[in-house]
Amino acid sequence: MHDSNAPAPNAQTTPAADGPAPFDGARSDWTCPFCPLLCDDIDARLGGDETLAAPATRCTRLALALTRYDASDNVCSPAIDGTPATLDAALDEAAALLAQARRPLFGGCATDIAGARALYTLAAVCGATLDSLHGDALSAATLALQDRGAFFTTLSEVRSRADLLVVFACEPSARHPRFYERIASGTGMAREICFVGCEIDPAASRLDKTRARSMLADASPHDLLAIWSAIAEGRKPDLLEDGSGMATTLASLTARVHEARYAAFVIEPAALTQPHAALLIEALHRIVKAVNRTSRAGVLTLGGADGALSVNQTLTWLSGFPLRTRVSKPGRLPGTPPLDHDPYRYRTARLLAAREIDLLLWIASFEPHAPPADLDDVTPAIVLGAPALASAVTPRGAKTVYIPVATPGIDCDGHLFRVDASVVVPLHAARHIALPTVASIAARLSDDLAARAALTRRPA
Repeated sequence: MHDSNAPAPNAQTTPAADGPAPFDGARSDWTCPFCPLLCDDIDARLGGDETLAAPATRCTRLALALTRYDASDNVCSPAIDGTPATLDAALDEAAALLAQARRPLFGGCATDIAGARALYTLAAVCGATLDSLHGDALSAATLALQDRGAFFTTLSEVRSRADLLVVFACEPSARHPRFYERIASGTGMAREICFVGCEIDPAASRLDKTRARSMLADASPHDLLAIWSAIAEGRKPDLLEDGSGMATTLASLTARVHEARYAAFVIEPAALTQPHAALLIEALHRIVKAVNRTSRAGVLTLGGADGALSVNQTLTWLSGFPLRTRVSKPGRLPGTPPLDHDPYRYRTARLLAAREIDLLLWIASFEPHAPPADLDDVTPAIVLGAPALASAVTPRGAKTVYIPVATPGIDCDGHLFRVDASVVVPLHAARHIALPTVASIAARLSDDLAARAALTRRPA
């Protein structure tokens, strides 16, 4: 949930008067928005052609993302069915499509906190469902939390206290290249990293004063956690042993966890086996709860890129429900709930396959994620995307509106939740391209729909 002491960002993107100085071509404290670690020590360089570079960083994800921005973004224009249009014309067409829709879906939802707030308001005006392009991973973690609760930890606590990391069935550096640097670099603490149900992450073996080992790399994660849960609850390993050595190995690991000063369990929902990832996360949290009866441990969940975690948090504090929630119009039918949350029914892939939507509003302001390939040719689409996405939005059988939008942290200021959901991090524009924000576009669409509704209600 939102930290009550953190700032409540609004839909404006103007830097605060006491914030960092305007970007003058170089900054050593720029915050990268492309990964939920939100590293805020980037040495960023702005070229005269509005290109960006971070020559000192070893983050491959950031380096690739920055290649997508150049001076041509300044002349990227909205389009209607592939034909360039003015912003006003594109907004008018988009508002008309939303006004006609009865079952719109707001998909992708790759934006910042201000964008999420404005999208929620727009959803309430037109009765939309909201889902993220990372919805499967988010929903798995949410379901586990709803069903059993959780013991969470933070990056700061892992960095300062964890002498043992248990990485379960994932390779953290693949999606979060600076993960080990963020939790270990410069601390001088001796650490042990146990990779359970996976091989050793190559990036972990390069850490100083750290011993990494892998165990049960080829085991079924479901079998592994079932036996581990039983051992954590006090079952004798010899009664669970099937000849594979799994129970004995897990009993040894459990003893090591209890010996640690602080054990951090690292999971990545997107890397877990679907469709039952929630059961795996729930089982791991049960093990951590058992550990906490006599020792100290917590779970660090990796994920939430493209603003997914921030949108999920924002929607939760505004409505009481996370993503995959349908927001009813104010003038809903009697007996219709104002909000309906269902992580299965409102999954984007299912809605598209069942043809249960009549409009897709796709938001992708960070990476150029194209609308789902299984969107049929008769459903209109509105795409709010970074300029790099323009070439992917081609004419279709149905009406298609594309509006280029600013990337928070690149073209405009903003706020995002960090990966551990404990800190709201401010973002500051790194260049001077004048693109509208998702928040401003959503606000204009809300105003347009409200005006159209008022005209409809006006007596003849």
